[in-house]
Amino acid sequence: MRLLIQLLFLIIAALLTACTSMVPREHLPYPLTNDEFGKTVKVVTVPLPVIASSPNEGIIYGGLAAFLLHNSKDEVSTLLAPQVNYNQNFGITSSLFGSFYPSPDRNWEFNLSKSTKVNEDYELRIRDKSFLDKNLELNAFLFSFTDGSARFFGFQSTSSKSNETNYADLENGFSVSAGYPLYRRIQLVIGERYKKVDIKEGAVTSVPFIRSRFDTTSVPGIDGFTAHAQKLALVYSSLDSPTLPTWGGYAKVSVEASLKAFGSSADYRHYEVEAKAYYPLANSRFISVAHIAYNQTLGNDVPFLERSILGGETTLRGYGRNRFIDSSYLLLNLEERIRLFRWEVFNVRADWEIAPFVDLGSVMEYLNKASTKSFEFNPGLGFRAVVRPNIVGRVDIGLGKEGPSVFVGLGYPF
Repeated sequence: MRLLIQLLFLIIAALLTACTSMVPREHLPYPLTNDEFGKTVKVVTVPLPVIASSPNEGIIYGGLAAFLLHNSKDEVSTLLAPQVNYNQNFGITSSLFGSFYPSPDRNWEFNLSKSTKVNEDYELRIRDKSFLDKNLELNAFLFSFTDGSARFFGFQSTSSKSNETNYADLENGFSVSAGYPLYRRIQLVIGERYKKVDIKEGAVTSVPFIRSRFDTTSVPGIDGFTAHAQKLALVYSSLDSPTLPTWGGYAKVSVEASLKAFGSSADYRHYEVEAKAYYPLANSRFISVAHIAYNQTLGNDVPFLERSILGGETTLRGYGRNRFIDSSYLLLNLEERIRLFRWEVFNVRADWEIAPFVDLGSVMEYLNKASTKSFEFNPGLGFRAVVRPNIVGRVDIGLGKEGPSVFVGLGYPF
C-alpha cells in the first residue's frame, strides 16, 4: 500500500509538470498528423513514472514521456511514448510506443523495445474498417519478440510453485483476419495465424531452466515448434465503441485448426466461446463489466504454449503470464469501473477511474472434470486514466495465492 501511495503522488506530480505547445503541422509529417488536423497542432507532453511488479518479471521502474497530438476536434489522435526502464533481470530497456487514430474506422499501433539482456519486442498492429462501404473489417498483427522471463510450472491446475522453471520465449509470426457482416450485428470472421517458436535460456538465473526439469516427452514443444492455424468465427456485437465501450454486449464462437499439412508441428484444434457485457449507471459514472470465456484444445502432442492458458494482465491478474496450462480453461472476470472525477490538465480531459475486480478461473483437461477446489479467486483493484475516444492507461493490482501482482499498460483488460 505504501508503494501504491508513493506511485499516486508521483503520477500527480508528473501531471502537474505537463506542458502544452502548438506546433505547425508541417513539422509533424504523416502519420503523426493527417487531414483531420489543423494548421497548428496542439501537443501535450506528460512525463510519467513507471513502477510495476509481477511474479515473472520482478520489479520494473523507470519513466516515460507521453506526447498527445490533438486533431481539429481537440481529440487525441496520435500518441507517442518513449520509455526507459530498469529491471535486475533484463538490465536497461529502451522502447518506443506509438498509437495512431486517423479516423474512427482505422487505427495502427507499433512497439519497438530492446533490453541490454535477452528481451526485445517489435510489434505492428493494424485495424481498418474503411473498405466496401465500411462493411469489411481487416486486422493484422506482425510480431517478433523474446521474453526472457517466461515461466512453466507443469500442466493442470495443481501445478506447484516448487516446479517453477524459466526460459526465453522467442516468437516470430503474424495473424490476419477479415470480418464481414452477415445479419445486423452478426459478423463472420476468417483468420490466419503463423508463428515460429524457439525456447532458449532465460534471463532469470535464480530459477531452473525448463529443459533441466522437463523433457519433450512430457512437455511437447519445449525444444521449439511451429504453429500455422486457420480460424473461423461468428461475432455478435452491440457495443457503443470498439475501443472504449460503455454499453452493450459482445459474443464470439470460434474454431481454429492447426495442421501438419500446412506446416504446423502437430495437428490440433482450438474451440472458444467468449461473452462480454457492459452496463452503465448514473450517466456512465458506474459501468458494470462481466467477461466469461471457455477454451478447449484437442489433439495429440499439442505444444505447451498452444494449449489453454491462464495468468497475466487480461485473465487471472493475481498471477504472472502463463501460470496455468492444460487442455481447457473456464474464466470469469467481474469489474466495476467507477469514474471518480474528470480532471482537465493542460486542456486534456481525462476520466479518472478506480475498478475493483474479481477474476475467477481454472484450467482442466475437460470441462466435465472441473472441480470447484481448482478455481483461482483473484480479487484486486485497478486505477485507470481514460482519454476518450481512444486511450486508456491503467494500473491493475491483483492478489493470488502466491502473492500480489502489479500490471501497468494501455487499454482495458477486456
